[in-house]
Amino acid sequence: MDIDIDIDMDRLEHFLPKIAMLPPVGSLRRGDLLTSDFLLEQKGDLEIYYAPHNEYINTVAKICVLGITPGWSQMELAFRQVRDDLRAGAYTVQEMERRAKATAGLAGSMRVHLCEMLDELGVQEWLGISTTRKLFSERRDLIHTTSLIRNPVFWKGSNYTGHTPKITASPLLCTYAYEGFPSEWKQLQDPILIPLGKSVADTLAPLVEQGAIDRARCLLGFPHPSGANGHRKKQFAEVRENLINQVRSLG
Repeated sequence: MDIDIDIDMDRLEHFLPKIAMLPPVGSLRRGDLLTSDFLLEQKGDLEIYYAPHNEYINTVAKICVLGITPGWSQMELAFRQVRDDLRAGAYTVQEMERRAKATAGLAGSMRVHLCEMLDELGVQEWLGISTTRKLFSERRDLIHTTSLIRNPVFWKGSNYTGHTPKITASPLLCTYAYEGFPSEWKQLQDPILIPLGKSVADTLAPLVEQGAIDRARCLLGFPHPSGANGHRKKQFAEVRENLINQVRSLG
């Protein structure tokens, strides 16, 4: 099943009538969101759905945190935020996009683990703030969070992890990673790029080799901060000194 929707197109306004029809209160269920109303593309067991929180791009960000794709939890939070904002009737489309990003981007324990590692690297000093925890409160102007595949991807109904299938083995996912993300990246002003985990770093490798991404400003080897990554502390210890030196070299 192919649905011809440009991956670079701002779509929230298109989906607002369908979001307005969601259950008016409480958490949303998979049966509310994983439907044909929000399905963008499907290739066999691979499904890509719309979610509103990766539409907003903070073009002046000093740091860009890059994941594989939003998971179900982020998707649900983003939709719920837009639903509630839509019912409040007090926000523009762009404000709703920004608020959805603030609510859903790296939500949960990932933020805690991410900030702990960034602070150890001295990123807060480079940014001129006391702690990177402020990136998710009063200093959101400094951060842009996004994904290689900015729309939620599910494989056989479960969150896509970047492994089955690998991005490079899927023409569909390659389009998002090698056309969609570079288009978004060009709108930023040369921030530090933090790819979360090996899958993201491996996928970025061709873009680094081509010079589309500056290797000196890309913290390759940074572990994925998910609580499900039980090896993140060991992975971080292995690259910590190199990444500290890399951050210091940025001046």
